[in-house]
Amino acid sequence: MAPDDERLLKLLTTAIVNHPRATMKDLAVLAGVSKATLNRHYGTRANLEYQLEAHAKGVLAQITRTAELHSAEPLHALQYLIKEHLTHRDMLALLLFENRPKTPPLENEESYAKDLDAFFLRGQHLGVFRIDISAAAFTELFINLVYGMVDAERRGRAASSRSASTLVQIFLHGSVASAASNLPE
Repeated sequence: MAPDDERLLKLLTTAIVNHPRATMKDLAVLAGVSKATLNRHYGTRANLEYQLEAHAKGVLAQITRTAELHSAEPLHALQYLIKEHLTHRDMLALLLFENRPKTPPLENEESYAKDLDAFFLRGQHLGVFRIDISAAAFTELFINLVYGMVDAERRGRAASSRSASTLVQIFLHGSVASAASNLPE
């Protein structure tokens, strides 16, 4: 994808996340392009939304590829995953909050979850992550914590400057204070 196309998709993602009911004309203005350019590139609002969703899912797949999940030290890879997911918070918000017709699953959507599953399983084998929780459950918890934090930021309930460190702390150490660590399960 050309850098200008990617830049336009990012601008449109931000526009549609912040103004979900905006018309194509409004989105064009928010992205700094003409309505004709927007129509030429995407045609309909439905096609635009499909392209944005496909791009967002591609970004997630790219994050897992660049995180070196199969070879990097698990704690560093986890921090990288969190940082990169939060870097692309508008993409996450688009995937999470947009009310659009369900598009067919994309090939990279399945590989995203499989990559995370394999990462957490590798971390379990290395003794970094608990073994009493399945790798698939770790994946679901990770995704839901990251998406939840993005939602909390959007609603003003969490500071974006602290989101990454909060996620690392909660994911790795839970929510129990060290003095209360002897509480019953």
